Amino acid sequence: MNHDPNCIFCMIVRGDAPSLKVYEDEDCLGFMDIMPQSEGHVLVIPKRHAAQIFDVSADEAAKLIRVTHELAGAVRNAMQPDGVMLAQLNGADAGQTVFHLHFHIVPRYAGQKLALHASKMGDTETLKTHCEKIRAALHDTA
Repeated sequence: MNHDPNCIFCMIVRGDAPSLKVYEDEDCLGFMDIMPQSEGHVLVIPKRHAAQIFDVSADEAAKLIRVTHELAGAVRNAMQPDGVMLAQLNGADAGQTVFHLHFHIVPRYAGQKLALHASKMGDTETLKTHCEKIRAALHDTA
């Protein structure tokens, strides 16, 4: 599997950096965003390093969106938001801050403003609780 030794998401895939994993298979990984924009914010990445959506094949992109779809349903069931926002950014000018392809699954709650992207660390215990809830919802729908 192709990895960038300096990429934080590649470090997470290799187990060299901690993460709260929601989902994992041979190609993809889903984990809690440590700087969540809202409660229950999950990231979905390919395990193989690719900086942007343009760096993967159509088949790889399809697999990523299938996993994102499944995890978005688990986030919705676990967190009971009023809506769910999916985002995928390509390049610094689009707002990408980690240059490893990733999808954001961001629950949206009525009356609650969205936190700025990558602005504030989440509380570890809260993130763990949300991770467990989402993992349980994923297994309930499997």
